[in-house]
Amino acid sequence: MLSRQIAAKLQEYETPFYLYDVALLRQTLESLMSIASKYDYKIHYAIKANYDARLLQIIREYGVGIDCASGNELRCAIEAGFDPKQIVYAGVGKRDKEIRYAIEQGILAINCESIEELHLVNELAGEAGRVVSVALRVNPDIDPKTNHCIDTGQADSKFGISYEEILSQVDDIKSLMNIQVIGMHIHIGSQIRELHVFENMCNKVNAIVANLTQLGFELEFVDVGGGLGINYDMPENEPIPNFASVFAIIKQHLKVGARSVHFEFGRSIVGQCGELITKVLFNKTTATGRRLVIVDASMTELIRPALYGSYHNIENITSEEEQRLKYTIVGTACESTDVFDENVSLPITKRGDLLTIKSAGAYGMSMASCYNQHDLPGAVYSDTL
Repeated sequence: MLSRQIAAKLQEYETPFYLYDVALLRQTLESLMSIASKYDYKIHYAIKANYDARLLQIIREYGVGIDCASGNELRCAIEAGFDPKQIVYAGVGKRDKEIRYAIEQGILAINCESIEELHLVNELAGEAGRVVSVALRVNPDIDPKTNHCIDTGQADSKFGISYEEILSQVDDIKSLMNIQVIGMHIHIGSQIRELHVFENMCNKVNAIVANLTQLGFELEFVDVGGGLGINYDMPENEPIPNFASVFAIIKQHLKVGARSVHFEFGRSIVGQCGELITKVLFNKTTATGRRLVIVDASMTELIRPALYGSYHNIENITSEEEQRLKYTIVGTACESTDVFDENVSLPITKRGDLLTIKSAGAYGMSMASCYNQHDLPGAVYSDTL
C-alpha cells in the first residue's frame, strides 16, 4: 500500500500514469542475477514486456541480455546500448528488412520459427556475404497450465517449428550454407505458476537436444524461454518471483551437457515494479443496482483485463473513509469490455480519488494504444518523488 505521503505527491501528476518502483526493480534484478550466477545461466530480458527507457537503462546495468520479438524491439535494444552478442531475436513473422537489420547487427542468434524462415535467413545472409548464427525454435507440445491466450508451446500453436517437421527436413536444413545452427529454443507460455511444468519442459528438451545432436547439429546453447508468473492476487506477499525454485528445477532435470543455458524473463522482472495510477471521474449506479466507478484510465492504458480477462489488484490510495462498498471499475473507452474488475471492495470512493491498479509493470505500457485518440500515459519513477 502506498503511503499517504507518496499518495499526496502523486496528486500533483496528470493521470493516468505508470508509477515505477525503481528500488524493487533493482532488488528483483539483484536476486535474479545472483541466483543465475550460481548456475552460470544466461539471462535475457524479454523487452516486449516493457521498453521504458529508464527501466532499460537499469536492466542493462546488471549485465542482462535481450530477447526481441520484432525488428523495432531489436533496434530499441541496440539503441539502448545492449550488447548485440547478448541479443536473441524470435518471432513467427519477421519481415525481410528486420532480418537484414539483425544480420547487420551481428546478434547472438536469430531464432527461426519455420523452415521457410530458415531459407530466407540463408538467402539474405548470402546477399550480405555472411554466415549467420541461428537457433531452431522448436514447438515442444507442452501444456503450460496457464491462460490459453498466452500459452505458446502446444502442438497447434503458431509458435515454433514442429519437431516432426525438423526431423523430416534435416538434410534440407544442413544444406543451407549461409546459416549455422548454434542453438535450440523453446518457450512454452507465460504467467506459469505451477512450477512442475518446468520439469516436464526439461524432459522434452533433453530428448530434443539429444536427437538433434545425434542428427549432427552442433548446439552451443539451449534457450528454455521464460514464462515464470507473478502473484497478481496478493502482490505484497511476493514482490520478487521465486527464481530460485525454477533454477533448482532446471538444474536438477535439464541434461544438456556443457551447453550454456539461456532464459528469457520479462513479466517476472518488471511486472511487480509498475502500477497504473488513475483518477476517479464519476460514480453512478446502473438500473440493476451495480455501482460503477468511472476512472480516467481505460483499456488503452492497460488492455490485459479486456483482452484476456486478467486480474489486477485495485486499491483506493487517497480515500479516508472506513466504510467499504463493492464497485465495478470501468474506463473511458467506448467499449463494453473496458472493465478493469467487478465487485472490488474499496473504501467509499468519490470523484477525485486516486486508484492504483497493481502489478502492471509488464504488458501495460508496452501494449498501450491511442484508441479513441487517447494520449499515451506518462511515467513517474519512485526515486523522483
